[in-house]
Amino acid sequence: MKIGISMTINNKKTQFGFTLIEMAMVLIILGFLLSAVLLPLQAQRYVAAQLKTEAILADAKWALIGFAQTHGRLPCPATNNGTAVFPDDTGTANPNASGACFMQTGFLPGKTLGLQSLDAQGYALDAWQNRLRYAVTNVNSDAFTTSNGMNAIGVARLAPDLKVCATSSASGCTDRINLIENAVAVVFSLGATAHQASGGADENQNLITPVNTTFISHTITTAASTNGEFDHLVTWLSPYLLYNAMITAGQLH
Repeated sequence: MKIGISMTINNKKTQFGFTLIEMAMVLIILGFLLSAVLLPLQAQRYVAAQLKTEAILADAKWALIGFAQTHGRLPCPATNNGTAVFPDDTGTANPNASGACFMQTGFLPGKTLGLQSLDAQGYALDAWQNRLRYAVTNVNSDAFTTSNGMNAIGVARLAPDLKVCATSSASGCTDRINLIENAVAVVFSLGATAHQASGGADENQNLITPVNTTFISHTITTAASTNGEFDHLVTWLSPYLLYNAMITAGQLH
């Protein structure tokens, strides 16, 4: 005789899933991973933009020299105030002729200088697509923006007065902190944060218009620094570089 034993086994299906805590941990880990990847990329993009802007500023300085060699003077800044006195010049020097400038400090006249990096209105741009600023000395009866004006005064008596300092100071741009005290022109970018609120004392000093003879240039600082945030990139034109170029071109004797 054979005896058969029948056994029934009930299979229970167990469902597996993520709890909210586990999901949160996954998101945190992903956030760390993305930060590790994106931050270096952002830093690389910033460095690339900074290097490109520095190259643009160098080109702008040589364009100013070339303009002076051709016209015997420097161009005036472009303006963009939208008024009868300071109209929108669409990237053209104001006035686009020999003589006194409507504003000593304004925008770099990209169209007048024939630069390539321009916006739709003809203003020169940096790598962050912000308009470059420009200032020119107005000493010696506007000799530097007047055709043959420098010759009429004589090189020995010319006294360009634009100063570039390492920091702003209540006592002014003293010999201890100035980088140059006789620049004929200053060109600068407002940096990556140009569309944000203005920085501290150093950035605000550069933004003074329509007349400004003292500018600030130093390494990048944050809002926590003594004089606040600063990321402007500044270059300037030495009078001796300008004089030599104009003498070579026969524009200065």
